[in-house]
Amino acid sequence: MIEVNGLVKRFDGFAALDGAALSVPAGSVYGLVGPNGAGKSTLIRHLTGIFRQDAGTVRIGGEDVWENAALKARIAAIPDDWYYFLQSSIRDMMRFYRGFYPAFSMERYEKLKEVFQLDEKRPIRRLSKGMQKQAAFWLALCCMPDYLILDEPVDGLDPVMRRQVWSLVLADVAQRGTTVLVSSHNLRELEDVCDHVGIMDHGRVLLERSLAQLQDNMVKLQVVFPDGMTEVPSDLPVLHASQIGRIHTFIMRMSAQEAEDRLAAYSPLLVDAVPLTLEEIFIYELGGADYAVKDIVL
Repeated sequence: MIEVNGLVKRFDGFAALDGAALSVPAGSVYGLVGPNGAGKSTLIRHLTGIFRQDAGTVRIGGEDVWENAALKARIAAIPDDWYYFLQSSIRDMMRFYRGFYPAFSMERYEKLKEVFQLDEKRPIRRLSKGMQKQAAFWLALCCMPDYLILDEPVDGLDPVMRRQVWSLVLADVAQRGTTVLVSSHNLRELEDVCDHVGIMDHGRVLLERSLAQLQDNMVKLQVVFPDGMTEVPSDLPVLHASQIGRIHTFIMRMSAQEAEDRLAAYSPLLVDAVPLTLEEIFIYELGGADYAVKDIVL
């Protein structure tokens, strides 16, 4: 289990993290989402022991991360900008990783060679961005980590390789109980792989719930009112409303059943609940129209 409480980190007086708190259940895939500058990467650097917090606690498996070499040997991370030695090949980096990860599996290294089909002797700097990301996954998965921390992990990968990588990661979650925390702006992809989500903004985690709970707490309805009724009833707690022809689309912060019960008073001709995407939840949990795309005349 990953636990962060009251985490504070300041840079020249600016609070990149301002009391952040999150809890990642063991064996889960946790998606950390938020706008640019929310503090996601800073939080991840605390989880991997790169930064030391100014205040608060960062614990993984009940242990403090900072200066804990034994714990770090059980954590593998792939940052957005993956580091490798300038002249190194994949095989060179494999030897480097083996020196830090006692559980590094050469058997798995050889098996994954067939999956990624990269030239392990070619300098990494001569590989494309997508191929470098593949190399990062190849090595990280061979470390046999108990905790896998990913920052924009599949950026640069083609659709087939994205699916292949997620298949390998989720297999480790299912078979080995690996705990995965992933930060990404690709909310559609997170929706497919995560079972828990944390939404972060201005250095804090605003809320964290299972994906099912998030979707149950907010609903999107398509509604057709009787003839002559064109205005949205003012007593409905609508976060966002739009209209195409006679079809009104409402986003409301309540369960689908509660929303349908509230609308029943207006005798609608049609009420249809539509599943909310994680992207829609993200926008409206962060403040609705304030975070929506704005029309600007240039």
